[in-house]
Amino acid sequence: MSEELRENKMGTMPVRRLVLSMSLPMMIAMLVQALYNVVDSYFVAKISEDAMTALSLVYPAQNLINAVTIGFAVGANAVISYHLGAQNVQKADAAAAQSIVYNAVHGIILTIVLYIAMPYFLGMFTDDEAVIDMGLRYSNIAFAFAVFFAISMSMEKIFQAAGKMLMAMICMLASGICNIILDPIFIFGLGPVPRMGIEGAAWATGLSQSIGVVVYIVCYKVGKLPMRIRFGKDIFDMQLTKNMYSVGIPASLNIALPSLLISCLNVILYSYTQVYVFVLGAYYKLQMFLYMPVNGIVQGMRPIIGYNYGAKEYARVQKIYTTALAMSACIMTVGTILCWAIPEQLIGLFSESADTIEIGSTALRIISIGFIVSAVSVISSGALEGLGKGTPSLTISLLRYVIIIIPAAYILSKATGSAVGVWHAFWITEILTAILAYIQYRRVTTVMMK
Repeated sequence: MSEELRENKMGTMPVRRLVLSMSLPMMIAMLVQALYNVVDSYFVAKISEDAMTALSLVYPAQNLINAVTIGFAVGANAVISYHLGAQNVQKADAAAAQSIVYNAVHGIILTIVLYIAMPYFLGMFTDDEAVIDMGLRYSNIAFAFAVFFAISMSMEKIFQAAGKMLMAMICMLASGICNIILDPIFIFGLGPVPRMGIEGAAWATGLSQSIGVVVYIVCYKVGKLPMRIRFGKDIFDMQLTKNMYSVGIPASLNIALPSLLISCLNVILYSYTQVYVFVLGAYYKLQMFLYMPVNGIVQGMRPIIGYNYGAKEYARVQKIYTTALAMSACIMTVGTILCWAIPEQLIGLFSESADTIEIGSTALRIISIGFIVSAVSVISSGALEGLGKGTPSLTISLLRYVIIIIPAAYILSKATGSAVGVWHAFWITEILTAILAYIQYRRVTTVMMK
């Protein structure tokens, strides 16, 4: 097959096969990323329960880095995909180069800001000096590598926009597998490496992200992308910049909102006992095995929706949406079954305490009620980003992570007199948001595709 045909597969390949071929590499990569997160937490939990709690409290700040850098890269992905579909390669080249430059700046700024803010941030959620100390020891090292993470996110979305999903998967796997290997070596001290404890987890994460950047550069050099990354004054097209941020800012907020949610829920849960904070952190590590593969589907769907919208293939856009939705619902069904069948074993990965396992098992069973229907919200939000509609996508996330769930969690916890009310807020929110998300998606696409 010629290179030209390979580049045009997003506009010519049958939709089901296209969505699967674009999504499957990302799903595999996301599963490895989820495995890394669980393995990382598993090893940190072996240090102590305080160490795991510290990691849970640092997570919202760590997710802020993800939000800004991934969100902006998503904006670039939408712009690049659109211009490739419209056959404007020069614009796609400029957008790719801008993405790397701006995201590197984002990473540097975030490192400085979070280094200053973390002592105050951790003090908002706990007065346990041991937990705060561990949180700072981890974050001060891990956040120093934010610029490398930012660059790798831009490269990832550039490869995805070009339809190079296998190449993106290889780069993502390289980073994730390195992290899994380095975690026990640095945390517990194997061979010539000294035992570093929670700092070892941070070094493993940072070095793996740096390795990921090197692999991306090598793959770019040997790969044949339909756009080229060239740096110079001519790349700074302000309209492109505006378009990237118009999608990137809402996408960043979409990713940041879970951090806000976790921080708010931690405040509610900490009023009962710190064990509930631990359980919430463990749940968010476990749910990555579901939502990260679904995110892989979104990553595969997003560029082909943007490409086909740019090519004015509106019927294909709708079929891509429904295909991605069906695939995501299947994954979430498996997750629901597991959370009801083996919740004790899942929570047991992070704690040996019988009380903690019992509390965590109850949480998994209740929260998982909303898993299947949540696919509607996730896919609708991702599809709107692919269409360049960042604000409607953000509206869905606001409903899911702030407007409905936080008041519901507070009210239900007070009404039931226990943290169990917080768990019920999850599935109630997913049902209500799914209804509103589908209405939003249909309203926007009806107007756009007349």
